[in-house]
Amino acid sequence: MSSNSFKSVAERIRQLETERKNLLLEIDELKKMADSKAKALESEVSMLRDEVRSLRMILGGTEPEPETEPKRKPSRK
Repeated sequence: MSSNSFKSVAERIRQLETERKNLLLEIDELKKMADSKAKALESEVSMLRDEVRSLRMILGGTEPEPETEPKRKPSRK
């Protein structure tokens, strides 16, 4: 390998290391943004659930039992 070839490879390595560093920083920032969006959606869903409960109370007079699982029909044997 000639001296120019070594310089070229060394420069490519430096450029790739810089790009790698920038990409890792961007990935970290995107992960933070995704986490923030997920937290905001969780909060919104919680508020909507509370609103549904309140409206059910107003319309029905009582608060229904919270549904944790879909109701299933009894299995026949």
